[in-house]
Amino acid sequence: MEPFMQKSGAPMLLHLEPWRAEHAEITAGFTGRQGGIGKAPYDSFNCAFHVGDEPSDVLGNRTLLAESLGFTLQDWTCGEQTHGKDIAVVKADDRGRGSLDRASAFQGTDGLLTNVPGVLLTSFYADCVPLYFYDPLKKVVGLAHAGWKGTVAEIAAAMVARMETGYGSRPQDILAGIGPSIGDCCYEVDDYVMDHIRQLEDGLKTAAGSGPSQDLYRTSEADDRKSMLNLKEMNRRIMIKAGILPTHIECTSWCTSCNQDLFFSYRKENGVTGRMTSWIGIKES
Repeated sequence: MEPFMQKSGAPMLLHLEPWRAEHAEITAGFTGRQGGIGKAPYDSFNCAFHVGDEPSDVLGNRTLLAESLGFTLQDWTCGEQTHGKDIAVVKADDRGRGSLDRASAFQGTDGLLTNVPGVLLTSFYADCVPLYFYDPLKKVVGLAHAGWKGTVAEIAAAMVARMETGYGSRPQDILAGIGPSIGDCCYEVDDYVMDHIRQLEDGLKTAAGSGPSQDLYRTSEADDRKSMLNLKEMNRRIMIKAGILPTHIECTSWCTSCNQDLFFSYRKENGVTGRMTSWIGIKES
């Protein structure tokens, strides 16, 4: 069953449904491209400043998302992503960083982690992989942005390590989610990328875990010098290698490149497009 289920109405929201059903204290999910106020080529639900969209439209869309989830724009907290693996721990005083402009966001940050109720962690995507983390015992939530560079840097494992050292989380207690992103049906890469991928390959072969497993990559039918890369499966195996139980990982089947009517796709739209938003937050009592 697809874990990211679309809620009817506007804006377009895909909730991480198994978590919503079992853990009412948190909210987690991913936006589509529909139901906002933005104009082409960012039509219509772009929530990222850095793509060149009108700032007023971005703020309007952010407000729309936050309020749809029972938060406010002042709760919205984000980082300035660089395709790295740095993770920021969000304290109560950090609430709202990056909500109104890029300058106040956590700089050079692709992962966010907090145990503070009322903080809405957010990050932005147009094909890269959104990763979600929740420890229901320690009440800690996290988000990570993983393109191929963040995947190779094993940002998923870095998040697990920060949850262990910062909050006393045990990997076997952590729930994880892998959200809508480009699939191996569409993600063709060259040898430069594959050279980095192969450095991790041996360590991930034994981390397939129980349940269905997929190949990490295959030769492209269009160009046998290139490969079709499965970033979702790579991140799933990195999570397992870090100690997360395979049965605690929810993985989407959505491909952002295949579904251009529903999602922004950097690759399909030649780089000129908006960004979807991943979110996670602990609700205030």
